[in-house]
Amino acid sequence: MIRLDSRQPIPEALRGAIIALGNFDGFHLGHQAVVGEALRWARAEGRPAIVATFDPHPVEFFAPGSPPFRLSTLEQREEWFAQAGADAMLVFAFDAAMAASSAHDWVYDVLGRQLGAAGVVTGEDFTFGKGRSGSVATLREMGAEIGLGAEAVGAVMEGGEIVSSSRIRRALTSGDIALATRLLTRPFAMRAAVQHGDKLGREIGFPTANMALGDYLRPAYGIYAVTGRLADGRVLKGAANIGIRPHFDPPKELLEPHFFDFSGDLYGQEIEIGFHAFLRAEAKFDSLDALIAQIGRDCDDARKVLEGV
Repeated sequence: MIRLDSRQPIPEALRGAIIALGNFDGFHLGHQAVVGEALRWARAEGRPAIVATFDPHPVEFFAPGSPPFRLSTLEQREEWFAQAGADAMLVFAFDAAMAASSAHDWVYDVLGRQLGAAGVVTGEDFTFGKGRSGSVATLREMGAEIGLGAEAVGAVMEGGEIVSSSRIRRALTSGDIALATRLLTRPFAMRAAVQHGDKLGREIGFPTANMALGDYLRPAYGIYAVTGRLADGRVLKGAANIGIRPHFDPPKELLEPHFFDFSGDLYGQEIEIGFHAFLRAEAKFDSLDALIAQIGRDCDDARKVLEGV
């Protein structure tokens, strides 16, 4: 799949595409419905299918310094869009110029002139343009004047509530991994390179792969049953601590997976950690021996959770 930059000309072969337009952070059930409709429309008319996303997220532009909230990286989204069947991912660079663009400019200049889109699919609550002045109705009205079709996909429901990125964030921060997994259709996953740490895990018999949390949302601090997907495709099972390690000084926010029955050098490798179950909250213990005993129990619990994975 091709990755396109909104600041560069679009290849001629991709003009006339059907574009799924949204943030698609996490690519949950609702996002999948929007992209699925764009793919259906594109295939029915023999057109390319493009999934468009924004980087940075508009929230990061308008509220710099906000707490991390992302559910995915661009690289993860690119993989998911490719798996869904899209021909390209288009990344809109959300900057001051884009923030100032009117709804008129978006339809006529961006979707029409720049991209040459034949159709666009969004969620029914999608807004665009300066001050969120554009809506699905705007897309349909203005698009009709330039031969641009517009479709909106209704909200997807699960458990009597709308599937949304906000709902997934609430589930993760409360430790409800099962709900987050259902809404995402896959375990929430963080991807980062393994960095050198203070080797404390190795000293107590549970070596860990230390990973920075980056721009990801912070799930509830605690211990999780996890899997780790390596760059070579291998999947390892383990238990991970995410948090500030209150037993050690100074506190340091990290994701620290310990992989069962594994020995090898992971430094510098990018690993994707999938969160399968929340086991317990982070805690400080009276002694190092008490901590080691608890880690052993955590690993036993994680092995049970991951038996069928």
